[in-house]
Amino acid sequence: MTFEPTKIEEFLANFEVVKEKIRNFDGCNFLELYRDQNSTNIFFTYSYWNSEAALNNYRHSELFRGVWANTKPLFSAKPEAWSVDKVASLK
Repeated sequence: MTFEPTKIEEFLANFEVVKEKIRNFDGCNFLELYRDQNSTNIFFTYSYWNSEAALNNYRHSELFRGVWANTKPLFSAKPEAWSVDKVASLK
């Protein structure tokens, strides 16, 4: 997600309010927020969901609608999202 530089603090404040709600949404097992080291107005959320259906339930929820309504006006570029399958994991 690429934000207008002047909107970063607003985004972070909004994320602080909703992060536990997202993480505790049925089917969400993990949630992290990352910030690009060089382009500090670019952020990524990284989450694990039980299934695609669980993620879609979130995407169609009142919680998501509220999060999106607060976040969308802060973007300076079109947001991108990917759903991926784990190929390998090393510990």
